[in-house]
Amino acid sequence: ADGVPEPLAARSGDAARGRALVVAREPANCALCHAVPDAAIQFSGDLGPSLTGIGARLSVAQLRLRVANNLRVNPATIMPGYYNVDGLDRVALAYRGKPILSASETEDIVAYLATLR
Repeated sequence: ADGVPEPLAARSGDAARGRALVVAREPANCALCHAVPDAAIQFSGDLGPSLTGIGARLSVAQLRLRVANNLRVNPATIMPGYYNVDGLDRVALAYRGKPILSASETEDIVAYLATLR
């Protein structure tokens, strides 16, 4: 399957909280690899695809899978699975056995990405 249809958290994602997570350099650090269409980000990466228009290109379920565990979409990706703890190798001690983002944070980022049309 190309998506995760059911939300990971009990509450709906909040796009404003998701934007704050994407713009911040921690914990997700999206702008390290992706161009993010936001004036608050002065410098961004180009290793991953631009996030401009991502909400028009992918469904919410597809966005959720890519944020939660992009390895299921692209086994060669360098993008971490932000809500995945299975099958990981060489994980920093601070993150062993726990996801980088909580279920709620993952849903917040998905909600924000869905607004980028």
